Amino acid sequence: MPNYFLDNPDVLFHFRNLDLKEITALAEDNYAQASQFNYAPTDYEDAMKNYEKVLEVVGDLSGNYIASRSADVDHEGAQFSEGHVQYAHGTQLNIKELSQADLMGMILPRKYGGLNFPFTIYMMSVELLSRADASLMNIFGLQDIGDTIRKFGSEDQRQEFLPKIAAGEHTGAMALTEPDAGSDLQAVKLQAYQDDEGKWFLRGVKRFITNGNAQVLLVLARSEAGTRDGRGLSLFVCHHDGTVKVRRIENKLGIHGSPTCELQFNDTPAQLIGTRRFGLIKYVLDLMYRARMGVSAQALGISQAAYEEALKYARERRQFGKTIYEIPVIANMLLDMRVLLESNRSLFYSATKCVDEKEKLEEFIEKRKAEKQPVSEETARLKQITKAANLLTPMTKYLLAEASNKITYDALQIHGGTGYMKEFHVEQLARDARITNIYEGTSQMQIVAASGGVVKDVLVEYFALKEKREYKGGLSRLATILKDIRALFLDSLKYVLDKKDTMFQDVAAKDLVEMYSYLYIGYLLLDEAEINERKVFIANRYIVNALASAQKNAAAIKGELFGDLLHADKILL
Repeated sequence: MPNYFLDNPDVLFHFRNLDLKEITALAEDNYAQASQFNYAPTDYEDAMKNYEKVLEVVGDLSGNYIASRSADVDHEGAQFSEGHVQYAHGTQLNIKELSQADLMGMILPRKYGGLNFPFTIYMMSVELLSRADASLMNIFGLQDIGDTIRKFGSEDQRQEFLPKIAAGEHTGAMALTEPDAGSDLQAVKLQAYQDDEGKWFLRGVKRFITNGNAQVLLVLARSEAGTRDGRGLSLFVCHHDGTVKVRRIENKLGIHGSPTCELQFNDTPAQLIGTRRFGLIKYVLDLMYRARMGVSAQALGISQAAYEEALKYARERRQFGKTIYEIPVIANMLLDMRVLLESNRSLFYSATKCVDEKEKLEEFIEKRKAEKQPVSEETARLKQITKAANLLTPMTKYLLAEASNKITYDALQIHGGTGYMKEFHVEQLARDARITNIYEGTSQMQIVAASGGVVKDVLVEYFALKEKREYKGGLSRLATILKDIRALFLDSLKYVLDKKDTMFQDVAAKDLVEMYSYLYIGYLLLDEAEINERKVFIANRYIVNALASAQKNAAAIKGELFGDLLHADKILL
């Protein structure tokens, strides 16, 4: 009986080495909630036991039920008829079982029926589920809709929407994208207007809305007539009632179990979330932190599934009198897949913890301010954590989504011609992976988002501390390599900044972001290798390869190819 939590040594390693003491204490009001809810943890050890038990349940559901339905869900897909959307039969069963296990409100407070879990544990659940069926993440992973209502909505709105989301009776969707407003959300046109009584209504069209058939919709709309930028946008919540029409669902390459809808709002009654004009610049940006992490978890789950399929096939498939696993070039591919997968997981859980710390500290500061308590120390710390989160979130999304495409591509290659056939699961994984570096911001947009923090070298203090640390045995050689990569990065950054050319800086952004990621991931792996012998191989292979990649990045920045890119318009015409 497979269990995707208990059967994965690397996931278990990360869970058992998580340090969520501060995050959990803040989430549990220093464990005061135990006096109000008899199932709330009484201390940190109790909390971790609770998290582990729930992750075992998620692992069991994923490995023994959801995974076995994935092929049928992919084949059947979400169905659309006469304006109504119906999930595939397997998806309906998955949602029912997740609801019965009280998992549809993992991050929502207990007072609304949720589990009040940290974001990091929730994301670990999303990874496990995505390994079983990536399309299910696009329903289960939209618990963040409820969390946005919790954070920025009124108490009446929380009472109205959150209990049904936590119970699994309602799912959510964020209706942001429009036909002429994809990545450029400042171009949103859907109109929000008020009647004489001050009630809000929505009118217009949204497109490419993931799970757009959901009962609860968060809608970004233009509330300020005559405006054209993000300052004229507000965020609204509404029920998917008779005034919201699903015009169509998209016929997609992959993720067939998740309906992607085009929605028409016909004077739909809505409620303003928070304050007018802050829809994009505050609330949606906050939601995007979580959405990008959700897609990263999805990509990681797909990568794990593809690796497992490739490893299994390589051990079973015989050619030339031996298994193809014994052929060095195949073994080398599998090793590279494993290193990429585990290094990505290290980055991912470091990033989720950073987002967790940021959000919990923000809430703590708000409480302290309300009590008129000093918060200068916490505010200074929040500033640093926010800088790190602003960097790590897009960096993680970029790297994990691109890696998912590579790992699934290589997994299919190991299968040879059979992998191209529908009978093998790997072809579905390759199709499902392709969306991860497109939605919730393309890889190119993630590079743009991460490049500001990289150019400012926001992790300079972190790297300085790591460079002073003495690593044992063979790890000291790897630490020296990371210092060499740091020198390459700083030299490349100086070269770019000395140009005083913003266009050149934009062209160099991808290489700079990648070099910065080698450093950050490299030190994560070094620290892990000190506490787990299994990680020594991962750290060694990753860091040695990173040096070669960094040298290539540095050469590209100073090479003639950049001149070609700067004049691409002339060359391509």
